[in-house]
Amino acid sequence: MTELLSTLNSDQLAAVTAPASALVLAGAGSGKTRVLTTRIAWLIQTNQVSPLGLMAVTFTNKAAKEMLTRLTSMLPINTRGMWVGTFHGLCNRLLRTHHREAGLPQLFTILDSSDQLSAVKRVLRGLNVDTEKFDPRKVQSFINQNKEAGLRADKVEAWDPFSRHLVEYYAAYDAQIHREGAVDFAELLLRSYELLSRNAMLREHYQERFQHILVDEFQDTSQLQYLWLKLLKGPQSALFAVGDDDQSIYAFRGAHVGNMRQLMQDFDILEPIKLTRNYRSVSIILDAANAVISRNEGRLGKDLWTEVGKGELIRHFQATDDNDEARFLVEEIQARKRDGDAYIDQAVLYRSNAQSRSIEHALFSAGIPYRVYGGLRFFERAEIKHALAYLRLAAFPEDDNAFLRVINFPARGIGARGLEAVDNEARAAGISLWAAACKAGKKFAPFICLIESLKNETASVSLMEQVKHVVARSGLLEYYQNEKDGEDRVENLNELANAAAGFAAESDDQSLEAFLGHAALEAGEHAAAQGEDAVQLMSVHSAKGLEFQTVFITGLEEGLFPHENARNEADGLEEERRLMYVAITRARRQLYLTHAQQRMLHGQIRFNLPSQFLQEIPDNLVRSLSFRTAKPAPAPVRAVNTRAENYHPRPVPRREANLPYKVGARVIHPKYGEGVVAAYQGQGAESEIKVIFPKAGDKWFILEYAKLTAV
Repeated sequence: MTELLSTLNSDQLAAVTAPASALVLAGAGSGKTRVLTTRIAWLIQTNQVSPLGLMAVTFTNKAAKEMLTRLTSMLPINTRGMWVGTFHGLCNRLLRTHHREAGLPQLFTILDSSDQLSAVKRVLRGLNVDTEKFDPRKVQSFINQNKEAGLRADKVEAWDPFSRHLVEYYAAYDAQIHREGAVDFAELLLRSYELLSRNAMLREHYQERFQHILVDEFQDTSQLQYLWLKLLKGPQSALFAVGDDDQSIYAFRGAHVGNMRQLMQDFDILEPIKLTRNYRSVSIILDAANAVISRNEGRLGKDLWTEVGKGELIRHFQATDDNDEARFLVEEIQARKRDGDAYIDQAVLYRSNAQSRSIEHALFSAGIPYRVYGGLRFFERAEIKHALAYLRLAAFPEDDNAFLRVINFPARGIGARGLEAVDNEARAAGISLWAAACKAGKKFAPFICLIESLKNETASVSLMEQVKHVVARSGLLEYYQNEKDGEDRVENLNELANAAAGFAAESDDQSLEAFLGHAALEAGEHAAAQGEDAVQLMSVHSAKGLEFQTVFITGLEEGLFPHENARNEADGLEEERRLMYVAITRARRQLYLTHAQQRMLHGQIRFNLPSQFLQEIPDNLVRSLSFRTAKPAPAPVRAVNTRAENYHPRPVPRREANLPYKVGARVIHPKYGEGVVAAYQGQGAESEIKVIFPKAGDKWFILEYAKLTAV
């Protein structure tokens, strides 16, 4: 036992040996996984519980496997049969074991998201529902949101005819999958919760069995997940939760940061055990993270510290535009590589996936290997491939691959049998699928007309306008706008138009065919494989749990990071600040912060103020950088000696001067009432101010005539 605990610091030791229920507030890089795994080993080694008498809940299967691997390295035990897994995995196990009590067949099937959508579509067809009015994805989202809130159809309040129809479809869907002996992901947790709620004998059995329940990433639990845990905790058992309220960044998935305070209240935990010693980052990075997150209200509160050392100042660069920002990243990445830092130890983070396009282009042009972590490179994303297929058909209808990709996407009622007939005709006659479809009759006529219209309507417009028009007229934009969590895909489609504009500005040949060739080249087989020395690109959400020697946080502008949607949500700005905290604490040794004075977004040039998060970092922690030379020519720039030592320090303004109200300030308008300043754009007499009003929504005013008063 002494050996097991010998390497723990005092706070870690207090957490591992806590005598009863406890909440461990584990800061970034403080050894959370080590504490959780050592706690399990200590409980088993000291005979407080058998391996089968505890339950450990993680959020990913990977984390569960890592926990079991670490555990077997600490103790000579057989982990087979232990209840260690994700919420969904453990609920599945519970329902399989007690399928009769749960009202399920022994071999019930689990529907993934795609299977569930198909089931929803079958229900709507059976009810003769107009899917133009009730999009199947929206119905699916409605069902899942209510299940995740613990509400069956008969408990959902319907306020108008539209919502009453949704409730009706929810009930019909539940009845159908019950007949078919299937459950969806949300159903696993809800049915498991209902089973334990109504079956006292079963509930008491598991409360007695699981003497210790341990939960990882507790800040990410939903309200229903917390209620499920409360049901499993018996009068004599202990609930040990590890989490960090400052890293709660998944509200859009149902995470409820308030569960941490609720746990303390429900189980009489007076104070959380705080792990504040960071083993990852230098102190300057931690000081910046502490300063930013301190602005959030209602935190349980902690400040990270380290004995690693002070480290170098954070480097802040103000770019003229997003391409200038990308060039800066390339120069610094190359310089750090020359100084001995591997590419794989450098990460570029962004708030929106669409930002990766200009960064990828700059890295590709400079011959720097890169890998998009947790996602696809820009030109490999499904929505981009669909858009490019429509563009290829508009330029060259005989392209069979493009034809097959979009002939029925978005769906237009062309089944496999009709497509097979066209394919057979094409093979027999030695012609393209397009030519065969032109002969196939009315089933294919709308698609043929669409492609011909796209070709004619874009014949005399700019390359960027061609892309925007095809994306809109093809139905792709509307399709993804109606898709659950389709915001990123819509942003990517808008970014494709920006990519076309950028290509046209740099290329002598501005034809659609030339742009399609460029896209194919950048989507080619040149991406780095996993484990290869390559720069890591990822969204800030994807970066959680990872760490790198050098981190570049890009796009730090109001409306982008923090995201403009945050202004319309109750906890939105605080969650964005937690996201910034996560981004900062990914860096071990060096941190870069970048923003652009103007950026092409949604096909328009936008002038955004620097992010308020930049202002929240003390000036004494930051060194501002600027290029000595004029903006480089559009052609790709390779290794140029513009390393940090060759920048001349210039006081790049981190606050916009001569503006009457700060972004985030509360103001009053005589007509719309109280609102919040969100952004500025334009200059001089044409300056405009954007204000978000809770009741009236977003409003733009000419600054000179805005009639605003500070609160």
